[in-house]
Amino acid sequence: MSALAGAPIRIAVTRGDPAGIGPEVVDKALRDPRVRDRAEFAVIGGPAGKVAPGVASAEAGAAAVAAVALAADMAMAGEVDAVVTAPIHKHAAALAGFPYPGHTEYFARRAGDVPVAMMMVGGGLRVTLATIHLALAEVAGTLSREGLLGKLRLTRDALTRDFDVESPRVAVAGLNPHAGEAGRFGDEEQDVIAPAVEAARAEGIDAQGPLPGDSVFQRAREGQFDAVLAMYHDQGTIPVKLLGFHDGVNVTIGLPFVRTSPDHGTAFEIAGRGVADPGSMVAAVRTAIDHVRCRRARRGGPTVL
Repeated sequence: MSALAGAPIRIAVTRGDPAGIGPEVVDKALRDPRVRDRAEFAVIGGPAGKVAPGVASAEAGAAAVAAVALAADMAMAGEVDAVVTAPIHKHAAALAGFPYPGHTEYFARRAGDVPVAMMMVGGGLRVTLATIHLALAEVAGTLSREGLLGKLRLTRDALTRDFDVESPRVAVAGLNPHAGEAGRFGDEEQDVIAPAVEAARAEGIDAQGPLPGDSVFQRAREGQFDAVLAMYHDQGTIPVKLLGFHDGVNVTIGLPFVRTSPDHGTAFEIAGRGVADPGSMVAAVRTAIDHVRCRRARRGGPTVL
């Protein structure tokens, strides 16, 4: 990225599935005074033929996927500092031949199969997900010491690099009720999670856990921790959406460029009605700008608004 004095922050914003609320919330967000003059925006995507609002189709999915691909090209070429993505419809994207579960996995592949994680930010919480788009029945068998250790490293690095937290404290949630109750309700805490925490601490990461999932998020919100590592998708996303539904942000940590998105979906049920709340998209753009500024400051580059 350019380190020329006064260089503006450059952000590619994809409009998402044209049959959903993505185009609407992007247009509203980029007119918002909290973001419109803080960066240069390249808006990618537009109408796709005669796509009907609220209807999943291969045509709409293809338009959304093409926009994401172009944004990835721009980011990897250094033409933009960050990518902010409006939501795609996973079924429509699959109809268009998109083989990935979501944006996160796609951007990781485009960046060279780098290790990444999904971090949800909102409601006073930062929550990294150990597993993402996976059936609940498969979660326990997927967790591993090395996998969790990798997520803890990513979380520590993201807190320092993107959130300007100098000495990150990361809580690790248990998988089972009461964090397993010493093996009474499951062995994952003793066999997998605790060893991962111990390994992280041996590397100098301030990690604590496994801690009961029914209380760890409140402790983080009170300021005892800077982030929580949750074991599965809904364990981590429910508290963030409950506390920050209208301004929650999905951050992909581990990429060589900043990538954020709103924490909602395509909302087909209200698409085309002009009533979509752009709050989460505004928050996603503001977060991207803040993260670029943090990265530039650490490199000694420009930090202009």
